[in-house]
Amino acid sequence: QVQLVESGGDSVQAGGSLRLSCAASGEIYSRKCMAWFRQEPGKSREWVAHIWAGGEPTKYADSVQGRFTVSEDNAKNIMYLDMKELKPEDTAMYYCGLTLREGACRSPDYWGQGTQVTVS
Repeated sequence: QVQLVESGGDSVQAGGSLRLSCAASGEIYSRKCMAWFRQEPGKSREWVAHIWAGGEPTKYADSVQGRFTVSEDNAKNIMYLDMKELKPEDTAMYYCGLTLREGACRSPDYWGQGTQVTVS
């Protein structure tokens, strides 16, 4: 089993920055990819960014390219999402996901419980 716990969500002003964290534990040694998603009330969950095991390569949704950076600390089993120049449209619940299968980064096998980001 795998457990994912997100943290770092907060309410910020437009133009501000936040760092989200996703702590992974359990049987994660064979993970292929970790990813960030977000979801607004009444809308589908949207892929934001992902990072392959080992740190590269990373990939981003067009809406966050150049503003968000995904990284991981393998020693601590934590994935981060550094967000800058935040916009009101970035407001959402942010989730992390972990994938055990090759080529399935946007279809995680495990999900965290989410952390709320509100930009006003």
